[in-house]
Amino acid sequence: AAACDCQREHSKWDKLFIMLENSQMKENMMLQALDELPGLQLQTLKAELSQLTTTLAGTLATVTSQVVAQVEQVLQRSREQAEEARRLREWEQGKVLEHVLQLSHNVSRSFPPLMNPCKIKSPKCAPTDKPVLTYLTISQTFPGCETAILFPMRSRKIFGSVHPTSAMTLSSFTACIWLKVTEALDKTIVFSYGTRFNPYEVQLYLSRGSAVLAVASAQHKLAASNVVTPGKWLHLCGTWSSENGSASLWAQGQLAASAWDVAGAHTIPAGGILQLGQEKNGCCAGGGFDEALAFSGKLTGFNLWDRVLSPAEVTAQSVGDTCGSRGNVVGWGVTEVLPYGGAQFVS
Repeated sequence: AAACDCQREHSKWDKLFIMLENSQMKENMMLQALDELPGLQLQTLKAELSQLTTTLAGTLATVTSQVVAQVEQVLQRSREQAEEARRLREWEQGKVLEHVLQLSHNVSRSFPPLMNPCKIKSPKCAPTDKPVLTYLTISQTFPGCETAILFPMRSRKIFGSVHPTSAMTLSSFTACIWLKVTEALDKTIVFSYGTRFNPYEVQLYLSRGSAVLAVASAQHKLAASNVVTPGKWLHLCGTWSSENGSASLWAQGQLAASAWDVAGAHTIPAGGILQLGQEKNGCCAGGGFDEALAFSGKLTGFNLWDRVLSPAEVTAQSVGDTCGSRGNVVGWGVTEVLPYGGAQFVS
């Protein structure tokens, strides 16, 4: 048999098949490379993200520690400034007292007959060597209270936010407050309490010369006429009980109006907003403040109880140290009250 000629030249068909085989191999290699490429890129991306996360965590920790340190420094400076202001105030008070005593001493030396009137000849005067005491009377700025909130003008931005420590779920209440209004319009809010579903749960407002207490809605209200005088201090108390819907309004310690069937069997729910000097129209559902309803003037001694006070207790709130008798839901001088928009505490 003839030996195989392995060195023979490939025919055209052989070359064509060889080219097809090579092309198929190259295609398979390219497909395999494409399959492996995303995996490599993903691993690289994961590594970079891990490194970035570590870097950001370190940076955030550094920034946080710096911010905390700065806040602590600011708080420390504030405490030091407050202490310095207190010492300065005490020093000024001491200087004023020293000046008053010196002035009194000078008066006693300059006008001895005034200090001992019996040195003036009079048949009705019995001589005595005892000194006559001279008293310096300082009138209180606010009735029975050391501080008040000043509402300098009517504004949709000015109000006071009250934060009771106990729940506002009430089946009865008594609310008392001292106020001096600059001007009372058709509806000038003294205080209001509303929830997301009902912004008119409780309102005490002025209407020209009248005071109005509303419970549950604007339709359930009680009005006391001719009790408001702009520019003069007025003490108002409003009481309400869900039992028979009994309600009353007191002005200057005297019963000014009373009624029955005012929101009877209603319970005031918790979770609302209690404000001084403004009404939250619509509360949280897209509502806002109305400048025409805003209070302007001064408010102080706001107290709220979860019961109806007796007539004697209500009358006692309008005389003497009324800030010493605080409500168990809101107590003036104890419960947090935050002024906003230009309202400020004054003393």
